Amino acid sequence: MRAAILREYGEPLAVRDVPAPEPGPDEAVVRVAACGVCRSDWHAWMGHGEWADDRVPRGQVLGHEPAGEVVAVGRSVDRFAPGDRVVVPFSLGDGVCPYCRRGAGNVCADGRALGFEPDAPGAFAERVAVPAADYNLVERPSWLEATAAAALGCRYMTAYHALAERAGLSGGEWLAVHGCGGVGLSAIQLGDALGARVLAVDVDDAALSLAGDIGADELVNPAEIESDGGGDESGVPDRVRDLTDGGADVSVDALGIAETCRNSVRSVRPRGSHVQVGLTTETERGEVSLPTDWMTRWEVSFLGSRGMPPTSYDDLFALVEATDVDPGALVSDEVSLSDVSDRLAALGEYEVHGVEVVTEFAR
Repeated sequence: MRAAILREYGEPLAVRDVPAPEPGPDEAVVRVAACGVCRSDWHAWMGHGEWADDRVPRGQVLGHEPAGEVVAVGRSVDRFAPGDRVVVPFSLGDGVCPYCRRGAGNVCADGRALGFEPDAPGAFAERVAVPAADYNLVERPSWLEATAAAALGCRYMTAYHALAERAGLSGGEWLAVHGCGGVGLSAIQLGDALGARVLAVDVDDAALSLAGDIGADELVNPAEIESDGGGDESGVPDRVRDLTDGGADVSVDALGIAETCRNSVRSVRPRGSHVQVGLTTETERGEVSLPTDWMTRWEVSFLGSRGMPPTSYDDLFALVEATDVDPGALVSDEVSLSDVSDRLAALGEYEVHGVEVVTEFAR
């Protein structure tokens, strides 16, 4: 089978033939119909994460947002069979630890991250093996096509977990989203579907325009604030507080640079919550200074959020089916496996609007 493999950080991936996986006793093998290209893939490609002992090793097959069809299962797999349509979460739990048993498999101590670890080869490939398949695999509803499911497979599920499960976003509350890439746009759509009033922040007018089209009530461009004379970081939180009558109830940093993190924290009203979704870059190296005295004074919560456990997918599917949330609407381009290196480079230059999905794997 063909797969895209990390050879050197920041250099084109090697697209070549490798042996197709065979299922272990508790595993399923999935034929990949679609796999999203995500900023987390860009972090891996760039070699980020060394500061957190989380650097993806050379030789890794990347890709962590697959949807497809089961083609083979191990002898211990009961819930799935060849032909089943599935989505594969990137946070793979072992299914038996206390966290998995409590529905928090995304923080399983013995879990694996699909496409980021040697024992979990990714889905920029024609086929991918899924461990603990009875726990990790998610049945794909008949109404959800593979391309839309790939967009949903990381961006939407990450946003849903952050908003609904970590922050407890409620109808009528203000949500501020800092960074309108794939996960930020997903958060905007889902926030709107959950009944929140949504404010979007981005320096790219095209991204802001798309945010407005899919549910943002207010749009903030930091570059325009700077041109008005508010050139320091505090200009964005001031604008957010003005537009939301005191600050957001929930604010999300969907990008991960120091400026958006601090702006998001400062955008929160008293007793509100900041949710950190974006991972840092080589500049921050996992550390961002925060206004801790101010956070203490106003009882602001700082929440980390990573992916989503597989047990939450039914709730996300129900929300998508019951509302006008359309993951497919964010798919801006369908690309081939050979295009992935160029698309990762474009992510680094902030040239991608929406979500790009690999749908062509063969030569």
